Amino acid sequence: MKTRSLTLLMAAAMTVSAVGCSSNNTSTNSTAGSTAAATGDKKILSVQIGPNPETMDPALNSALDAGNMILESFECLLTNDKEGKVAPGAAESWEVSEDGKTYTFKLRDGLKWSDGTPLTSEDFVYSWQRVCDPNVAAPYAETVLSMVEGYDEAIAGDITKLNVEAPDEKTFIVHLSNACPYFESLAAFATLSPVQKATVEKNGDAWATAAETYVSNGPFHVTEWVPNSYILMEKNPNYWNAENIKIDGIKFNLIEDANAAYNAYNAGEIAFIKDVPTEEIASLEGRDDFFVAPMIGTYYISLNTEKEPYTNPDVRRALSLAIDREYLANTLMQGTYSPAGNFVGPGWMDTDGTEFYKNSNGGENFFKPTADIEAAKAALEAAGYPNGEGLPVLTYSTNDAGYHKAVAEYLQQAWKEIGVNLDVEIVEWASFTPMRRNGDFEIARNGWVGDYTDPSNILTLLYSTNGNNDGKYNNPEYDAQLDLASTTLDPKERSAALHKAEEILIEDAGCIPVAYYNDFWLENKDVVDGIWHSAYGYWHFEDAELVG
Repeated sequence: MKTRSLTLLMAAAMTVSAVGCSSNNTSTNSTAGSTAAATGDKKILSVQIGPNPETMDPALNSALDAGNMILESFECLLTNDKEGKVAPGAAESWEVSEDGKTYTFKLRDGLKWSDGTPLTSEDFVYSWQRVCDPNVAAPYAETVLSMVEGYDEAIAGDITKLNVEAPDEKTFIVHLSNACPYFESLAAFATLSPVQKATVEKNGDAWATAAETYVSNGPFHVTEWVPNSYILMEKNPNYWNAENIKIDGIKFNLIEDANAAYNAYNAGEIAFIKDVPTEEIASLEGRDDFFVAPMIGTYYISLNTEKEPYTNPDVRRALSLAIDREYLANTLMQGTYSPAGNFVGPGWMDTDGTEFYKNSNGGENFFKPTADIEAAKAALEAAGYPNGEGLPVLTYSTNDAGYHKAVAEYLQQAWKEIGVNLDVEIVEWASFTPMRRNGDFEIARNGWVGDYTDPSNILTLLYSTNGNNDGKYNNPEYDAQLDLASTTLDPKERSAALHKAEEILIEDAGCIPVAYYNDFWLENKDVVDGIWHSAYGYWHFEDAELVG
């Protein structure tokens, strides 16, 4: 079922990953292209990883493109290294109590913000409590902080109840209500980046919309920001490891159209593009500048379970059963994705150290690789819509990038076979994610790339109160299993609860898994070296070096 995709991935595994995009706009401080020379002899790497971001506030972002830019401009207490292991970040060391409920982080000496002012442990207290502020409405709040003492009171409005403290300028202590085996990964997650209190309070939400107020603490800082055109980040001289940053900056070209990005790459204006036109994939396979690498994540479909007819699980099941996942992944998506057999796919780790999906459903996939039309029709009849009779025209919302439009057109055909008529709504990226988050849709393309390898990271997406639960799925039995998994200290009991949760979700068709993600991109190795790709779907430019 995965032969073609895995073959492509094996070839790509011998190379490093990189991504980029272009813009026709030039800057006095940077080149529009991928060459090393620029005004003032600055070495600026020109890339494309996505269009205009919805938000660049670490507490509010939930998109990969903005997340990649935040990754280069901020640094958490901990980071993830090239092997995917947790490593020191702003904190040079940390200790965990014997009961696993108290984490003590020691910050590096002399940490500073990009504006040169001191960064202390109090900044982390402020930033972590801010994530719980209901007025901020951080979508990841529950995911990253629900295990900290005082979270319930904090999210209800008294953010000072979140039990984090700064006994001195270099010490940050976190008190958990229960042990969390993946908490170190959370301390490396961008939502918990430090943000400067004075800047945020002075400028409100606007602090994260302009170069002048975008104060950060990472390897690069924003020096120019032209919405819908580019964001220029230059090396942060106040970063603790600035001497090891080899380039002078990164120009993130904000291009939504994959063909425009591809043309700029071919013209030598950009060294790295993430959005490759899908119609070019076949001709690119085998080229030494085309890369494919696995990601921990699932491409899925959200159904607004608060709207009819999606309140009916039989309708949801019918739509899922009618999908030929093997065709979608291996033919329509040309092997750049892998057909999903479960919601939690490869890369997520079980409590015994094995891959979670291999232990799901008795070791068998929940989904057949091909469509089951008869079962889909039976489910639709059980819902009261035999052959689709009485069912209104459904609407599927998606942005027009990569294979998304092609997938939407396939769903029109596939669901027509069971009597379901579907309209497709194309929405620009800047509007798509807030629309989906606000529940202003019927059916929508969705996807999740892991922030850490614990399967709770993806399963809690569908927890009833999770800020990223776009479909508003609500099943008390599902929540109960995830509650158990978050509190038990028994690894076997925790594993069983997580697997049971996935089983409930699949049976209830709380969402429709379609394919497992792989990243593919173009990178000019004659121009840039040292970029690396993580399984979490990010490209790391902090180790890049221009060689052309």
